Amino acid sequence: MNIQAMMKQAQKLQKEMMEEKDKIDHKEFTGSSSLVNIVMTGDKKVQKVNISLEQIEKEDIEALEDMIMVAFNDAIQQIDKETEEKMSKYTQGMPGLF
Repeated sequence: MNIQAMMKQAQKLQKEMMEEKDKIDHKEFTGSSSLVNIVMTGDKKVQKVNISLEQIEKEDIEALEDMIMVAFNDAIQQIDKETEEKMSKYTQGMPGLF
């Protein structure tokens, strides 16, 4: 294989990789805990936070804070999992790129 063919293949792979990453960045992920839902995009930006207030009393604020943290971490885990699944075909042998 000559160097031009290798460069062309590398450029094609890079383009595919960036397209896949762009799809993930624009996809929405919903993290949930018992009373809280957080919607984030794949680039880890929070889009929406929904709290089921009818089930919360004033003294339950600390529990609510914990539920927000759980929902946020759940959404982050989903993003990381999908990113790893989709991008691993491009990064075999190169851990930690995404």
